[in-house]
Amino acid sequence: MKVMIIGGGASGMMAALAASERQDNEVLLLERQARVGRKLLVTGNGRCNLSNRNLSPKNYHGENPAFSDFALQNFGAEQTLAYFAALGLRTTTQEDGRVYPRSDSANSVLDVLRLHLAQRKNVSIHTACEVLALRKEAGSFQAQTADNAFSSDRVIVCAGGLAGGKYGGTDFGYRLLAGFGHTRTKLYPALVQIKTQTDFVRPLKGVRCDARATLFCASHELAQSCGELQFTDYGVSGPMIFELSRQASVCAENATLLLDFVRELSQQDLLAALQKRRQDLPDCLTEDFLTGFVHNRLGRVILRRCACALDRKNRDMDDELLRSICKMLKAFPLAVLGTMDLQDAQVTAGGIKTADFRKETLESRLCPGLYAAGEVLDIDGDCGGYNLQWAWSSGRLAGMEAGR
Repeated sequence: MKVMIIGGGASGMMAALAASERQDNEVLLLERQARVGRKLLVTGNGRCNLSNRNLSPKNYHGENPAFSDFALQNFGAEQTLAYFAALGLRTTTQEDGRVYPRSDSANSVLDVLRLHLAQRKNVSIHTACEVLALRKEAGSFQAQTADNAFSSDRVIVCAGGLAGGKYGGTDFGYRLLAGFGHTRTKLYPALVQIKTQTDFVRPLKGVRCDARATLFCASHELAQSCGELQFTDYGVSGPMIFELSRQASVCAENATLLLDFVRELSQQDLLAALQKRRQDLPDCLTEDFLTGFVHNRLGRVILRRCACALDRKNRDMDDELLRSICKMLKAFPLAVLGTMDLQDAQVTAGGIKTADFRKETLESRLCPGLYAAGEVLDIDGDCGGYNLQWAWSSGRLAGMEAGR
């Protein structure tokens, strides 16, 4: 069996390894960039969060998230980590279940994949090799590039999504599959920074803090996340913001973030702490009133939003003002204006509709012998290693089935 894989990202490399396990198969891996796995190197801020031990169906999204169940159940986190261990990759798991290479470098993940692909005598890798056209004639597939033509019995499209254009994101996978009658959903950026009103965030550019963020659309709570938040000149960023960004992308209007900067204290306990601060430091200027509670710059922004004069003494602050400050610390509102675009996103939400593929094989219902895996399909995961796990799981399933 001759299997051609279009796209040398995470799912494509896994598909090639899987298809090549049958030694009588011939596997062609075509990658349009100068080397395979370039986007993999920037995942997890260069650390490569390759999986999550807390894998669950609730972590996946799309028109039909259940489409991902079969692949994930048959090659889940534990099987994936055992597979990488067999390739020679040592990993470490954080308390939240996120898995990273022990080297803390994405290069280690890519290196073991490339090393084993290079050792497979039945795998041929062609880089700087962009497929311009793909068709099926007389039972075989023909791929045309600028310099060559390739033929195969079966094809797996692992071309990724539109997110992260500077690292290889493109729509050409959608276009290739459209040629066989496949259609896609609307595309949204996911795992991306959120844009907000800037009146209050511009003075905070670069400030990092621990917070709980709750995203509302109108008055309906959509999602909540905790962890490190970073202010930017256009809004907010950080891992916990990435976790909310998919919902922020989809919610077109009337979205609001409420930020809790003192999530370890109840409102009642926080108010008591503020009253004690007023009592202990009555002669200090109010501009330093929140020193120690939050970053000084953030503290002053909160005080200004509560109409607090910063040049007065703490003794002059009445309980009504303290309640206002307490509320602002626990529910700092920011109007959401949207997200940064797909070029800045790590993942594409949306993609080729899964209804036209068989979830047990990832083979097209419209064209026998045509398969798809990874981000090109309408499946995306939460922040935390879930998207790479989908790439590994779907890539392996497609590679095994196409190579039968």
